[in-house]
Amino acid sequence: MKIKLTNKSKVQGAWAMYDWANSVYSLVITSTIFPVYYNSVTQGVDGSDRVQFFGWEVVNTVLYSYSISFSYFVIALFSPLLSGIADASGKKLLFMKLFAYLGSISCVGLFFFDGSNLEFGIFCSVMASIGYAGSIVFYNAYLPEIADESEYDFLSARGFALGYIGSVILLVLNLLMIQFPEMFGLSEGSLPARLSFLITGLWWAGFSQIPFRFLPNNPYKKKIERQLFLKGYQEIRAVWQRVKQIPVMKKYLASFFFYSMGVQTVMYLAASFGDKELGMPGDQLILTVLIIQFVAIIGSYLFAWVSKKFGNKISLMIMVLIWIGICGAAYYVYSVYEFYALAFVVGMVMGGIQSLSRSTYSKLIPEDTTEHASFFSFYDVTEKIAIVLGTFSYGAIEQLTGSMRNSAASLGIFFLVGLGFLLLVSIPKTSLSPKTS
Repeated sequence: MKIKLTNKSKVQGAWAMYDWANSVYSLVITSTIFPVYYNSVTQGVDGSDRVQFFGWEVVNTVLYSYSISFSYFVIALFSPLLSGIADASGKKLLFMKLFAYLGSISCVGLFFFDGSNLEFGIFCSVMASIGYAGSIVFYNAYLPEIADESEYDFLSARGFALGYIGSVILLVLNLLMIQFPEMFGLSEGSLPARLSFLITGLWWAGFSQIPFRFLPNNPYKKKIERQLFLKGYQEIRAVWQRVKQIPVMKKYLASFFFYSMGVQTVMYLAASFGDKELGMPGDQLILTVLIIQFVAIIGSYLFAWVSKKFGNKISLMIMVLIWIGICGAAYYVYSVYEFYALAFVVGMVMGGIQSLSRSTYSKLIPEDTTEHASFFSFYDVTEKIAIVLGTFSYGAIEQLTGSMRNSAASLGIFFLVGLGFLLLVSIPKTSLSPKTS
C-alpha cells in the first residue's frame, strides 16, 4: 500500500541518500582500509598470521571471516521480531535510526583499535556490522511505500549509485590522508588509518540526517500497544503465513539466498584474497576496490535498463552466469593486472545484482499490505544467513586447504544452485495483487 506523499521527489531523493550515508561503511570498513589495517596490526613480528582471541589461536583472516558470520547471524535472529514490532507500532524510522547510530558509533570506536586490543577491535567491527545490516532492513522496506512499481528498478539503482559515488569520495579523501599524512598535519603510522574509521562513523551519522528528516514517520498512524513484543511476534508470524502462500516469492528467495552467498562473500573478502594470494600492497588493493565502485555505478543503471527491456528474470540470469565465470577465473588469477581485469567484471555485476534483487523483491510484495518491514525482513534475513554461511564456508575452506583460491572457486557452486532456482521463478510484470498472494 502506497503512502500519499506531499513531495514525492524530495522523499525519494532523501531515501536514496541513505545509501550515500551508509555505503562508506561497506567500502572503508568492510572492503578496503580496515581489512588491510587489520591484517597489518594482527600480524606477528615473525610474520605469523596466527592470533590469540580469548585464548583461542586462529588465523587472523579466518577470525575476521568468522566475525562477519557472527554479526550477520545475530541480525538474522533478531531482525524478524524487530521488523514485526516496527510494523505493529509504526516505528520503522525509529529502528532505522537506532541501528544507524549503533553502526556509526562502532566505526568511531575502531579509532582506538591498535592490534594489542584484538577483542575490542573485533567487538567494534561486529557491532558496526550489526548496525549496518539492521538499518538496511528498515531502509529497504520504504521502497515499495514511496515509489510506484514502475519506479522500483531505477530508484533502487539510484540509491546504489549514490552509495558508490559517496563512498568513493570519502575513500579517496582517506587514501590521501594515509598516503600523504604530512598534507594533513599528521604523523606517519597508524593514526591516518584510524582517523579514516572515525571519519566514516561521522559521515554515516551526519548524512543520515537527510533521510531521517524527510522519510515518513508512522504514515499509517499505527498505535503503540502495551504488549508490543507479542504484537511484533504475531505480526511476523502473520506475514510468514502469507509468504508461504506465494510460490513465486519462495522460489525467488531460494534463488536469492544461494547467489547472495557468493555475491556478499566476494564483497567482504576480495581485499583479503588480493592481499594473501597475490601479495598486493594496500594501495593496489584499494585501487582494485575503486575500480569495482566506479564500474558498479554503470552496472546498476545498465542492468536496470536490461530489466526494463527484457524483464527482471533475464537480467538476473545474465548476471548470475557472469558471476559463475568470475569464480572460475579467480582460481587462475596470479598477476595484478589479471586481478584488475577481474575486478572490472565484478564491478559491472556487483551493483546490478544488488540493485535489481531489491527492486525485484519489491514487485513480489502484495499490493494490499502495510507490513513492508516484515516482508522485507524475510528478504534481509535470507541475505544475512547467506552472508553467514558464505563467509563461514570461505574461511573454513581456507583453513582446511590452506588456500583462498579453493574458497573462491567453491563460491561458483552457490551461484549454480541460485541459477537453478531462478529458472523456476516466473516474475510478474506488476506487483502481486491480493488474489495472487
